[in-house]
Amino acid sequence: MSTEITTSHITANSLRAYLSRPQEDSGAGMLLLPMITGIGEQLREFADDIAGAGVTALSWDPWHGPSSDDTSREELHRLLTELDDETVLAEQGRLLEYMFGTLGLRRVGVIGWCLGGRFAFLLAGRDQRVANVVAYHPTVPIPPAANHTLDTVEHAGRIQAPVMMLYPGADSMVPRESFDNLQTALNNRETGPSIVHLYPGAEHGFSDRGRQNKQVNADAYAQSWPQALEFITATTRH
Repeated sequence: MSTEITTSHITANSLRAYLSRPQEDSGAGMLLLPMITGIGEQLREFADDIAGAGVTALSWDPWHGPSSDDTSREELHRLLTELDDETVLAEQGRLLEYMFGTLGLRRVGVIGWCLGGRFAFLLAGRDQRVANVVAYHPTVPIPPAANHTLDTVEHAGRIQAPVMMLYPGADSMVPRESFDNLQTALNNRETGPSIVHLYPGAEHGFSDRGRQNKQVNADAYAQSWPQALEFITATTRH
């Protein structure tokens, strides 16, 4: 049963963010790294679901204001090409500091979708305080995009926390080779369990409501999201 939550748009260490908190603080938190839609309606619903499970959810705003609520996909895709790996990781690090410091959380994980799935690997590879990683259809193309200056596979291999990765079998943006490379890096770690889900026939971004007019995508999301929430609570609240 979901708990009562409070929600607000806030400024966290000078960064715009969306905060969703359970009424009873468990000391557990998740940093949410959105897909291209930014802090749009669906991302806020993800955050609220996580808070409803008793885990504080703070959402990074990749675009510093624009989102799918008010901005075209074409413009959001243009903004995507301007992201810089080091700048992004510095912002996400500031949000982690806010969660541990100002919010007083004790265990904080990271969950990302698409571009956010890639950054979840990078962030957790850099910061060993991260309690878990959930990466939904991470966008790790081969060859890398021009602005992907950091090696996602290498960072994935550094992660010490438990990881859940969810890959769609019919991903047209991320080749199966990329998924295999990430899975190998995770499986070769000396610490940190890996849970890897493969959804045959599902497409890149299957968790995006805009893609769920196809039943295979809707089914993949319906099967994966409850399991992701269970993983989040198991790795942050215990």
